[in-house]
Amino acid sequence: MDIGLPRIGPRSLIIWRRNILVWRKLITPSLLINFGEPFLYLLGLGFGLGFFIGEMAGLPYLTFLASGIVASSAMNTASFEGMYSVYTRMVPQRTYESMLATPVDVDDIIAGEMLWCATKSTISGTAILAVASMLGAVLSWSALLVIPIVFVIGLCFAGPAIVMSAFSKSYDFFNYYFTLVVTPMFILCGVFYPTTSLPPALQPMVNILPLTHAVDLVRPLVSGQPPTAVGLHLAVLIGYAAIAYYLAVVLVRRRLIL
Repeated sequence: MDIGLPRIGPRSLIIWRRNILVWRKLITPSLLINFGEPFLYLLGLGFGLGFFIGEMAGLPYLTFLASGIVASSAMNTASFEGMYSVYTRMVPQRTYESMLATPVDVDDIIAGEMLWCATKSTISGTAILAVASMLGAVLSWSALLVIPIVFVIGLCFAGPAIVMSAFSKSYDFFNYYFTLVVTPMFILCGVFYPTTSLPPALQPMVNILPLTHAVDLVRPLVSGQPPTAVGLHLAVLIGYAAIAYYLAVVLVRRRLIL
């Protein structure tokens, strides 16, 4: 098994562009899937539950929730794309086998897929941010800085999702990842309430999860507050992305080349 470090080259942009061209044909259902559920959360919980809560952590609950939903939607979009779409291209459609007959190699394919997952997360996150702004949840122009951060969040969650695709023997396998990884982070990592309200024994575990750092980056920018520990949060997200990229490349090499 080839465990050498990945070589990222310009050919990864070919993979990225190919996915964009395919997505353009499916843009309407894709946006409905990635945008509809977070929008319902903003309406139902932001206004409905927010009416009773009022403020949380010194912010209107709609603003508090919207910032968490932007970050979590990037996670969900990248995870869905990195598993279901990548697995489809890798196994049923055998698209990657055709790509490998060209000068493109596995390293390029995985880098291109991660870039595409991050791009799609950015599209989804930007749309939700725009709706949150129309609903009055965005309190500062600093929210525009959320857009590049959402791209980094997408990169962070794309890698682990592609790792799951490399292991998977069927689509059903992805239920484990969503049930054991994505859903617990969605519930525990500060999307709906501050992580400081969790039991003290649980807080250190939650603080090493990437979605916690993603939310901590996005929320101050949406609410117009100065972000703190920006370097730490970005380092965690980029670290997860880099390690997962390496693992994904090694595992996909083993699956496609051996």
